[in-house]
This record gives sequence, C-alpha cells and structure tokens, in this order.
Amino acid sequence: MSYVLHYAPDNASLVVRLVLEELRLPYQTALVDRKVSAQHGAAYRRLNPVGRIPALETPTGPIFETAAICLWLADRHRDRVQLSPDPDAPYRGDFLSWLFFLSNTVHAEMRTLFYPALVAGDDIEQQGTARLQIEASLAKHFDLLNTAFASGRTKTDCCDIYCAVLLRWPVLYPVDADHGWFDLSRWPNLQGLAQRIEARDSARAAALAEGLGPTPLSNPHPATPPEGSAL
Repeated sequence: MSYVLHYAPDNASLVVRLVLEELRLPYQTALVDRKVSAQHGAAYRRLNPVGRIPALETPTGPIFETAAICLWLADRHRDRVQLSPDPDAPYRGDFLSWLFFLSNTVHAEMRTLFYPALVAGDDIEQQGTARLQIEASLAKHFDLLNTAFASGRTKTDCCDIYCAVLLRWPVLYPVDADHGWFDLSRWPNLQGLAQRIEARDSARAAALAEGLGPTPLSNPHPATPPEGSAL
C-alpha cells in the first residue's frame, strides 16, 4: 500500500510526514507549489475542497485536515507502531481531547497569528492588536500543554508529534513579526518534547526532505527546501 502526501515544505503537512515516517509506511510526495497558489487550484481542490495543505491520497480516496489524516493513519496501522490508543482503551478520550485541542484550538489560533488579516482585515494597527491578543492566548495554551506533557513522558503518539511541530512555527512566522513572546525554555516540558521528537529517525528524515536543519523543533531556522517554498 502506498500513499501520496500533497505537501509544501514546513507546512502542516510536516505533521503528516512525521506520522508516515513513524509508521514506516511507503509514500510518495507531491509538491503543492505555494508560489503559484496551487492549493487554490481546481486540481488540488478535488483532493482538499478547503484549499489548504495537506491532503493525503489513499486507496480509498483522499483525506484532508491534519488531525483527521494522522488519526486515520494511526488507527489503520496500529499493527506497525501504536501512535493512538485502541478505540476501547480507557485513555482514548483523553488522547482525542488533546489531539483536537492541538488541531482545533492551538493550530487554528496559530494560523490567525500568521495571517492576522483573517481576523483584523487590512488595517495594520488592528492587525498588530490582534497579534498581541493571539500571542497571549497561545502562551496560555502552551502553559496548559507544558503541564499535560509532563517530564518523563517517553512514549510517542500523534499528540507528541503534532505538538512538537507546533513548537517550531512561532519562532519563524510571520517573518516580519517580533517573535520575542515565544521562548521555548519558558516551557521546559515542551522543550524536552521538541528535543526528543527531533532526535527520532522520522524527524531526521523529514528535516532532510524539507531542509529544516539539525534542530528543527527545539531551535528552528528558516527552511531551505530542495523544492517548493514554505510561504
């Protein structure tokens, strides 16, 4: 079985790539060229009608939305590596709660940080105000996650992977903003998580494929991908 990951470097598709690598699944990649807004083209929208990255082609049809793809893969291939609890496991509900908190709350708010015009329109002053509000909200979310991802956690599941990738982007994006609000050392458990995940073979493979450097999660630098663009 082979999958096709429609991706752009250093986009949300990075989370899915890490899951595919962790599960040691065969897959191909298809670049979604953001320089020409390919994600909004008719061909891509047949895979993801929302026009966002990623999409995953599967033998049973395309899937979109990062958390949905990751959960589908983890549940379908739990015989390889267990990245999600069994459906009847007592902690399945807790796992789902954190997975969708990362997706629906943290990631969604982070997107508005990167694109403040989505909530503030074209007014530059209002965009600045919106950014400050979102930064404060995200800092509270990271406080909560720092407690949830307590030190000593050694297993790896979809939540670990998703959270670790989300720790990369506030250092880099938006490129024209002051990123001083985000200091990963403020959240030592999350810093440990980032270091643990980036040391895994899956993260090394993804970093090489997308030009993310040797410390892509704990000490990120702008991507220098061999193809495509992160922006």
